[in-house]
Amino acid sequence: MNDITLDQAWQVIDAANEAATTQGTAMNIAVVDVGGNLKAFLRMDGAWLGSIDISIKKAWTARAFDLPTAELAKNSQSGGQFFGIHASNQGRVMIFAGGIPLKKGDAVVGAVGVSGGMGEQDQAVAEAGAAAFR
Repeated sequence: MNDITLDQAWQVIDAANEAATTQGTAMNIAVVDVGGNLKAFLRMDGAWLGSIDISIKKAWTARAFDLPTAELAKNSQSGGQFFGIHASNQGRVMIFAGGIPLKKGDAVVGAVGVSGGMGEQDQAVAEAGAAAFR
């Protein structure tokens, strides 16, 4: 089974950390493995305590559904096909932007989750982290 290595997880976190630093936002950055288990985590100095759990759950959600959390959010609004999904899985599902699956070819092998800013900021930092995955 393909899985993200610890070195790869830290590459993702390093790139996300750099992006967050560049935009001037203190972030919590989590990477989960193929099973949705926490592989690596970084809390930048000054990052919100309440965002620790959110970043981990964003990463887990992106892996659990193999979708970016921003995409899941679009379809979970009232009347959407995934309305109410955030209440599933013991409330573990996060429908905020900032969670992105990490792929080797077509296979999802993990995910990154970022929290600490506005949704667009979280998404941009998660995208920078995901872009560094190799």
